[in-house]
Amino acid sequence: MIRVDVFCVVVLAFSHSLETPVYGIKRSQENVLSDPTDCMSRTQQQPILTNSPNFSVDIRMPGVVPTRSDTYLCMAFPVPTSRDSYIVDFIPHASMDTVHHMLLFGCQTPVSRSSYWDCGSVQGTCEDEASIMYAWARNAPPTKLPKDVGFKVGRSSGMSYFVLQIHYGDVIAFRDHHRDCSGLTLRMTLKPQPFTAGIYLLMSVDTVILPGKKVTNADIACDYTSYPIYPFAFRTHTHQLGKVVSGYRIRDGKWSLIGRQSPQLPQAFYPANKEVNVKYGDTIATRCVFTGEGKTSKTYIGGTSDDEMCNFYIMYYMDSKHAIPYMNCMETSSKELFQHIPSEANVPIAVSPGHLNSMMQMGHSTDDQDDRSLLDTNKAEQVLGQDNHLEQVSAWPQSSLQLGQVSGLALDSDSNLVIFHRGDHHWGADSFNRQARYQQRSLGPIQQSTILVVDASKGNILKASGRNMFYLPHGITTDKENNYWVTDVALHQVLKVSSDDRDRTLLALGEAFTPGSDNSHFCQPTDVAVDTHTGNIFVSDGYCNARILKFSADGKYLSEWGAGSADRRHRIPFRIPHSLVFLPDREEVCVADRENGRIQCFIAETGEFVKEIKKEEFGGAVFAITFSPAGAGLIFAVNGESPYHSAPLRGFVINYSTKEILDTFTPEKKEFKMPHDIIETRDGSVFVGDAGTKSVFKFTTEKLHRSVKKAGIEVQELEEMETFVATKVRPEYNMSKTAAIQEKQHVAKQPRPQEEAEEEEEKKKSGAKPNREQGVLPAIITTLLLIPLLVVISIGVFICWKKNNRCEVKTEPSSVGGILGKIRGKAVGSLNLGNFFASHKGYSRQGFDQLSTEGSDQERNDEDSSDSENEEYSALPPPQSSS
Repeated sequence: MIRVDVFCVVVLAFSHSLETPVYGIKRSQENVLSDPTDCMSRTQQQPILTNSPNFSVDIRMPGVVPTRSDTYLCMAFPVPTSRDSYIVDFIPHASMDTVHHMLLFGCQTPVSRSSYWDCGSVQGTCEDEASIMYAWARNAPPTKLPKDVGFKVGRSSGMSYFVLQIHYGDVIAFRDHHRDCSGLTLRMTLKPQPFTAGIYLLMSVDTVILPGKKVTNADIACDYTSYPIYPFAFRTHTHQLGKVVSGYRIRDGKWSLIGRQSPQLPQAFYPANKEVNVKYGDTIATRCVFTGEGKTSKTYIGGTSDDEMCNFYIMYYMDSKHAIPYMNCMETSSKELFQHIPSEANVPIAVSPGHLNSMMQMGHSTDDQDDRSLLDTNKAEQVLGQDNHLEQVSAWPQSSLQLGQVSGLALDSDSNLVIFHRGDHHWGADSFNRQARYQQRSLGPIQQSTILVVDASKGNILKASGRNMFYLPHGITTDKENNYWVTDVALHQVLKVSSDDRDRTLLALGEAFTPGSDNSHFCQPTDVAVDTHTGNIFVSDGYCNARILKFSADGKYLSEWGAGSADRRHRIPFRIPHSLVFLPDREEVCVADRENGRIQCFIAETGEFVKEIKKEEFGGAVFAITFSPAGAGLIFAVNGESPYHSAPLRGFVINYSTKEILDTFTPEKKEFKMPHDIIETRDGSVFVGDAGTKSVFKFTTEKLHRSVKKAGIEVQELEEMETFVATKVRPEYNMSKTAAIQEKQHVAKQPRPQEEAEEEEEKKKSGAKPNREQGVLPAIITTLLLIPLLVVISIGVFICWKKNNRCEVKTEPSSVGGILGKIRGKAVGSLNLGNFFASHKGYSRQGFDQLSTEGSDQERNDEDSSDSENEEYSALPPPQSSS
């Protein structure tokens, strides 16, 4: 299940772009103080009275004067109690002419406890994971939560500190040299709240607005399959082309409005239709209406001011016992469903020029960046959401591929898998001398087809090429013309090879068998990335050199750079840049810096350092990475053995924006030996090429919550397990239908709208008799089924006895019990309770079977696992180079 901190990240993303009514308020005098000690006095928290569970916490900046625009300042405050407590109201003290936006984080260990600090730099807010609980912008009114609804903090929440972050936009506001003490007042209580607030986000990810087209609709809809929620506020969001956004609940074919608003008006939370609730079996739907008038090119969904977005937020509350703090829907709906949408959804809402002008003056840079983070986060969750995990496709490949050491993987334009392998050649201890010159040229090139194009769904070989061309293949990438860009560490070259079965070398960079460190030589280059926009290529070079080189599509040298760092004084050079990936939407290049156990990303145009992802779980070595085109926010990676750190070999799924590891996976039957490359297809399948086992693994995402009916389990059986399940897991958004139906009975005790109260009353009137009948009917059916079964068994025993005891029947104690046990065991086994419960433990679940590509794979692995084969992964440190 998505945790509270993930929900808070979503709150951060859209709160950055809040655009609420401009009330013309001048800077509040309570936030303008000449004496900073007065500001500090306001942060003194009121004592918690023992005779009252309610208290307030005042959190203010200590009289700060930012010296430059777009400054982020943070200050930490301890939660005033170690007990569980609940925030029931947020009261902001700020004005938009001074403060661009204000955020409240919760964490265990803030960056500093003494005074405020610059948190817009590499320091950030918290040393551990930060959870965002509140966001304010553009003179937003106080966020008033309904009665009995709150956010939990304190002991069991993992949050012992508040961190206030304020973004000061234009420093011109401080020309009068005033000291600012903007902040928040938190109204809190020690009394547990029966309801917990949450956000349901409906979002389009694939809408295309055609230039000049007057109306383009983005329609999103999802079936709701969880516990009842009660919307109390809604918010709409698009960029400039949005005209109106509407959200509905569909029940029994009837459309009920949740909220409707122009996204060009202040994008605050507005009261939702109080008469609408959402329960199991309903559909939640949203339509965004855009116009392409005045545009000369297509407009896509994205994070920049030139892109568009279609978001509809529902703020709801639900029973705290089964609270889900965040849910989302990004499914493009069918045209048939939206044929019945109310006509109001297509009518734009008029916006006065004054509102538009006030919004345009605020600019787009910060908002666009935050919208992009929101888009990336939710796309990532869409691809690898709370109810999906990587699962092995055991039937792949359907036939043997007969591979050598698998060194590289790629995809062609038809989403076929391209495998680059070494045939009968191996990288051994004698392959190179100390000058990195290849010592086994007498073996000749690899005679087998080193490039295999394989059907990704079945594993059948579609095309084979690359015979007598390569000596020690390493990396492979395809361009938009389906040409192969490959590296060969023995040749010290980067080659552009045609894919037309004629094995033509279209371009060669570097001098064959000649290592070097200048612009025209490589030394054991490892991988290539292709810029899909410009055709430029990037080369990671490699085992001897520690650099990334950039060339034009026709092979002209453009530039090169080394490792990056946020702190130039502590820049650590690359130690075998081993794998590259180009991020099309960000126009960045990321590199797996193998022996440093990290991933670094750079701006493709300039080579400027962007970010670093380094985790203890990597164990000191990251071998390969790829970027998810479907999620636009996921990095898939594999680690390898390192002489410096010890960690299991496994794959990782990482959120690019938050750097959070979402999933780890390792084989069950065999361990990874040398996971060397990784690729993700358009349908979300993930392939890992392992040089050690000479095989390729295929993984796909699969729903954890399987249909209860498919599992062969009835409602009565699940009721017996419900208490046990509830102690192990929290309810998921995509929970089983049966469990959701049961939950209606449990939640009925809580306050709810009139229509559900009436339904519950009807259940009470007719509930006793059906329950009694449900208990008798299964017993009768079971008895009727057992009688003929026992008759058949008796006849079989009699026939065997008549045939001179030639049939031997081995009976077990209590035959009837044994039969019943087998029947019951089969039913429960079909659900696979072990997987069911394990699947709810989050992304820490490990395990899937290795895909063997040869019939005697185990025997071959034992024979082939020699020190020489592992030489590539335990190579001597590369010699120092000028780069």
